[in-house]
Amino acid sequence: MQNLKVCFTGVGSIARRHIRNLSEICDKRGVELSIDAFRRKPGTDNSMGFDHVYCDIESVPSDYDVIFITNPTSMHLETLSKFHEKGKHFFIEKPVVSIDQTEEAAGFQIREESVYYIACPLRYNAVIQYLKNNVAFDDVISIRSISSSYLPDWRPGTDYRDTYSAHKEMGGGVSIDLIHEWDYITYLFGLPENVKSFSGKKSKLEIDSDDYAIYIAEYKDKIAELHLDYFGRKTIRELQLFTNNETIIGDIVNNTVHYLCSGNTIRFDEARDDFQKRELNHFLDLIYGEKDMSAGFTNALRILDLTQGIIN
Repeated sequence: MQNLKVCFTGVGSIARRHIRNLSEICDKRGVELSIDAFRRKPGTDNSMGFDHVYCDIESVPSDYDVIFITNPTSMHLETLSKFHEKGKHFFIEKPVVSIDQTEEAAGFQIREESVYYIACPLRYNAVIQYLKNNVAFDDVISIRSISSSYLPDWRPGTDYRDTYSAHKEMGGGVSIDLIHEWDYITYLFGLPENVKSFSGKKSKLEIDSDDYAIYIAEYKDKIAELHLDYFGRKTIRELQLFTNNETIIGDIVNNTVHYLCSGNTIRFDEARDDFQKRELNHFLDLIYGEKDMSAGFTNALRILDLTQGIIN
């Protein structure tokens, strides 16, 4: 039986989801899993049942198979630096670092033998996977991607004005919150050759971060348009593909793919944990050397630049 020793450096909602899913996956794969946590405050509860909870970086062991960096984005780079000698591989929540840290992060010395995986769960959504495996992208002339939703509805029971999303200095803004769209576009089509962007605030939301970001990008053989906002009262998350003979709508919210010309509709029975589990399975394949790396540190920095209208 394989053993997997991991440590989480943040135990918020996304970390708890990963812990639940990872435990189920390891059980199915016959992997003996042990989970520790690093908390900044001593005396915090251990309701998740961690094997050990550390509050002092010096007391953290240096034999972890994986360090999960799941604390706030602004702390990712600092945490990676402090835990770099504590673990062999790293699972880092998106975005990889804050916008103002990209230059510093580009100089970080990564190890060739280690996996630095940046979370990108929408890649593993059933709709995106279907499009990747069933559409001839050379035949695509135009791409339209939209993610529109109402920020006050994002976190039930929490005042949206108190969240990081509402504040630019905390890393909020749609271009970063909705980085998933640029990630799956580049996953499917690669990086564009040129990009123009517009962003700012137009709604009456009580926030100081950007509530919209609009992009027009050019590939050698196609054009792409991307619309992101915090103010759409009816959630829309779609990838629209225009080919020479068909218009294909990948509806991520409703788990469907519509072929508008033929009238064919494909439906998926998909829950959030389903594609989150596929992502974790892929990550385990990576650290066990079974698949090539496709969502690494350098690529994540390129996508972060792209959210700002920069191509590197």
